[in-house]
Amino acid sequence: MTYVRALIAVASIRKLSQMDVKNVFLNGDLSEEVYMVPPPGIPHKQGEVCRLRKALYGLKQAPRAWFEKFSSVVATLGFQSSAYDSALFVRNSSAGRILLLLYVDDMIITGDDLVGIEQLKQQLCYQFEMKNLGPLRYFLGIEVASSSKGYLLSQSKYVADILKKARISDTRIVETPIETNARYTCSDGMHVADPTLYRTIVGSLVYLTITRPDIAYVVYIVSQFVSSPTTVHWAAMMRILRYLRGTQYQSLLFPSSCSSTVSLRGFSDAGWAGDHGDRKSITGYCVFLGDSLISSRSKKQSIPSRSSTEAEYPAMADTTAEIIWLRWLVGDMGVVISSPTPINCDNTSAIYIARNSVSSSCEHREQVMLLTAHPLLTELSVVAIAFCATDHKKS
Repeated sequence: MTYVRALIAVASIRKLSQMDVKNVFLNGDLSEEVYMVPPPGIPHKQGEVCRLRKALYGLKQAPRAWFEKFSSVVATLGFQSSAYDSALFVRNSSAGRILLLLYVDDMIITGDDLVGIEQLKQQLCYQFEMKNLGPLRYFLGIEVASSSKGYLLSQSKYVADILKKARISDTRIVETPIETNARYTCSDGMHVADPTLYRTIVGSLVYLTITRPDIAYVVYIVSQFVSSPTTVHWAAMMRILRYLRGTQYQSLLFPSSCSSTVSLRGFSDAGWAGDHGDRKSITGYCVFLGDSLISSRSKKQSIPSRSSTEAEYPAMADTTAEIIWLRWLVGDMGVVISSPTPINCDNTSAIYIARNSVSSSCEHREQVMLLTAHPLLTELSVVAIAFCATDHKKS
């Protein structure tokens, strides 16, 4: 969903249109021979089978066949697939730029070539059976509201569905999604007799983090116990739901003023030994395009770290890799970022290691000038950063 948020942030001062393809997988052409048993009602001899010429729902080849068909159609219309996300199609002309983002059968269209966008809609309706949904208001369970200030992204209806699914009997609310200094282990409490509902709600909460990054950390915590949840873990999840009930209508704002401050900013942090069970640290970062939050993450690191510095350093490397990909992606969307991207980190030792390669015992750290490097040099060093994080963990 990062590229969806990035597109909305870039297009915050433009109009977003939405279209939907009817019976999307029936449009795919099969390149290989696929046979099926004749359906009931079709007369046939014993042993005869049908050879499919078009994809059907349920075929493993159907999604790939549909995407290949759509890609070939928009290619004839002058669009090129982005090298950094194959679901983003871009067309540049003297009249302007058009961006088309495809997610299965839903697509978002934006750009500054308004005449070209209307022609594109007509051409797509000619090729496929389409529904023109007008301005973007609802996309993949995300509510999009537009105003003079920009776009508001929320999932309030989705929150209501989760609360209804959880069947909470009381109406209490809490101000924080987790208790202060709370620590959970697999042995806490009694095992839940039927963990199905717990797993279902946790899965829904994971999708909710698209527009609610404030619960990303606590959702990560409760998702660790989906294999064998206990009453303590259930109570922790109920606290998240009560917090959501009180903040159901919170939204993410993508201000229209972001186009005047086209810059990326990254914030990196790590919780050293945040998991008391395996002593692994937790990486957290967020990236802003202007004032719009387009990327965020909260994830446990793969191996334990022996110090806060050792935990913060790989977190900065992950943030750098994400920023470099975003610089390329928004570049395809027409946003040119010529200045270096600052990464903010609160660990003095990790910043010193990243800046000063001479004092570091690892020679490969000289590639990592995260805070002062020229953009081109930063992009060239992304591979070195990835290897640096891997080698540092091994050592």
